[in-house]
Amino acid sequence: MDPLKGIETVSWWENTLHTLRDGAIHFGQNLLLCIVIYFLGREIIKYAKVFVNRLLSRKDFDPSVASFLKSLIDIVLTAALLITVVNILGINNSSFVAILASAGVAIGMAMSGTLQNFAGGVMILLFRPYRIGDYIQAQGQEGTVKEIHIFNTEITTFDNKTVFIPNGGLSSNVIVNYNDKDTRRIDLVIGVEYGTDYDFAKSTIQEILQSDERILPVPAPYIALKTLNECSVDILIRVWVKTPDYWDVYFNLNEQIYKTFGKKGIGLPFPQMTVHLAGAKPAP
Repeated sequence: MDPLKGIETVSWWENTLHTLRDGAIHFGQNLLLCIVIYFLGREIIKYAKVFVNRLLSRKDFDPSVASFLKSLIDIVLTAALLITVVNILGINNSSFVAILASAGVAIGMAMSGTLQNFAGGVMILLFRPYRIGDYIQAQGQEGTVKEIHIFNTEITTFDNKTVFIPNGGLSSNVIVNYNDKDTRRIDLVIGVEYGTDYDFAKSTIQEILQSDERILPVPAPYIALKTLNECSVDILIRVWVKTPDYWDVYFNLNEQIYKTFGKKGIGLPFPQMTVHLAGAKPAP
């Protein structure tokens, strides 16, 4: 056995072990540095969002635009942080580019909905169909707009549920904004019994409307006989109020009409049915 060959083998193993040890130490240091930078970066992003929020508040930015920008800044800074961490680990970015290029079609199909929602968010900020604080109805949901993010809009329903609606659907479908105008019209249909003095019922309704200062004089309240139904004479009432007063006036009018009609003897109808028995003798 050649002693020199044995020495060369031992030396090769020692070099290999030293290389592995140095590589492990270097990787461990980089990994530890990445962890520190990641958590430090998250704190910096958090304070950056607070700073941007204060800056936008001082500059009197539209809350809808401010909400969108904060969401966008958060995503951009987070992406930059992840790229920095990948670089520190020694992973070549070109390899990621090659992978993304080869899988471009699949990624494009997977992200088509996300890109549509992002584009929808931009369209919402440009055309302003609603703003933060507006009460809207869209996509089978309705509630008060709380935040406009880059991919979805957050609304709060009447029963305090949080609903996230994708911006893509909002930008391409019907949206009903109940707060876009300063005033709204209340439409009520009140039924009275047949035989009721219509002029008396109409004057009673006018007194009720005049007693509520929240009802606007212009346009003037409108009262008309709408329909002669099977069991009732329907009276149409239309009044204009300020948008914030809509529901309070709506429910109050129903209550006052019911109480006042009862006091003045104006009967409210209820469904009736007359049944004729075959072969029965008529009453004398």
